[in-house]
Amino acid sequence: MNIFFDQEQLMQLLANLYVFTGMAANILDPQGRDINLFEGHPPFCRAVNALPEGHRRCVDCDAWKVRSYSAARGFQFYRCHAGVCEAVMPLFDKNHPLAYLVFGCFLDESPMEEQWARSRPLLEWYPGGPEALKDAFFQFRQYSPAELKAYSELLEALAAYIQLKGMILTTEKTDLQKLELYLDQHYMEKLSLETISEALHIGRTKLCRLAKELSGGQTLSFLIAQRRIEAAKTLLRQNDLPVSAVAEAVGVSDYNYFSRVFRSVTGTTPRNFRKKWRQEPNDFG
Repeated sequence: MNIFFDQEQLMQLLANLYVFTGMAANILDPQGRDINLFEGHPPFCRAVNALPEGHRRCVDCDAWKVRSYSAARGFQFYRCHAGVCEAVMPLFDKNHPLAYLVFGCFLDESPMEEQWARSRPLLEWYPGGPEALKDAFFQFRQYSPAELKAYSELLEALAAYIQLKGMILTTEKTDLQKLELYLDQHYMEKLSLETISEALHIGRTKLCRLAKELSGGQTLSFLIAQRRIEAAKTLLRQNDLPVSAVAEAVGVSDYNYFSRVFRSVTGTTPRNFRKKWRQEPNDFG
């Protein structure tokens, strides 16, 4: 099944919801991956995600929460890897989840000190220790059960609207789409012509032809590098991870090789890309 997200409409919808309610909502794909619709995370979450270890924990937690969904219907509430409250609900196409609607980054109405005591041991990995995050933790907003019930019901109605307006659609994938989707999902792994051919059950000769079609005449290696660089550009824009950590996150262990490839694709170095984008975010892609 091929899943298409109307990024523009979904982003506007979630932004309006945030303005109206002050609570962040987001959409994950069926594997629990963030499709990059929302960036207004609170200080605690930004601090955690700014570190490679924290980012990995958040990504793993997103994947875990969609795998562990077991509610009969509606939202399932839980605490994330750092002890912060979140909720998740699948958006179905018949019996298959197309995506997951999530909201979070809040605390319940129990005493803040008790909730901090629960989260503190989960943050021992953080440089400087958990206390470095305490002030940011205490900035989370608390919600009562009545408020959470009202927000959940609002989002359930919104989920029906998303499906009614066709903001998330499915079709059967062509071989070209299968290759593109596979690279989107596995670019951070060690890839080769052989591994991709085996995974997609597409012959190597045809795979090379598809790569040329998808890349405008380039090779499969170029296509993989291009996808990794696009992911790296997103990471460089969104956080302060060291460039070496960004390289690792997109599947390139050799920092010098990553920098050369990044420059060949973008015309600039990773450090200059980040610097220029922060100076002129609307003019530098």
